[in-house]
Amino acid sequence: MGEIWKEYKGWIIAGAVALVVLMTWGGHSGRVGGKNEVLAQNAEIQNQYQRRSDLIPNLVDTVKGFAAQERSVLMGVTEARAKASQVNFSAADLTDPVKLKQFQDAQAQLSGALSRLLLTVERYPDIKSGANFLALQSQLEGTENRIAVARGRQITAVRNYNTSLETLTGGFYTAVCSFKPFPQFEADPGAKKVPTVSFGKG
Repeated sequence: MGEIWKEYKGWIIAGAVALVVLMTWGGHSGRVGGKNEVLAQNAEIQNQYQRRSDLIPNLVDTVKGFAAQERSVLMGVTEARAKASQVNFSAADLTDPVKLKQFQDAQAQLSGALSRLLLTVERYPDIKSGANFLALQSQLEGTENRIAVARGRQITAVRNYNTSLETLTGGFYTAVCSFKPFPQFEADPGAKKVPTVSFGKG
């Protein structure tokens, strides 16, 4: 055995080093890919929330045209939208559970205000049957569905990435390569059901 070691020592060491390098490179690449997937899904969530935010002014104006007396409800949506827009949340904040919660809370408050507005519309058949409102209804419904899908994909991406950091080699990458786990993106209990925007026509 000693003679074999002496004869092939250089090859054995080189092979071991190559194996470590390959494992390190593969593990690093896998975790970079997992992190990028989390960032990509977060960007999609941000895009869909922005799309919803862009629809709200037209929705408020449409309701105001028929039900200006619902001032408190209309103001609630407008204020919630403004507060949500003021919460700056970037990709760099994804590892900060405090900032993530602030972002989630602001979006949950907007969802609640929007739900109250849509429930108010039930009392106004003229609004529900208007072409402008029906078009906004369709866009809003599609956006809420895309938000739900994007959040689901984000949760899966974060779970897969965080799990990869809990493996035997994951601790090494966490310590040496600055890979940090992401806090999970979870809905507020009251926001798990998307606002109902499917109205009758009459």
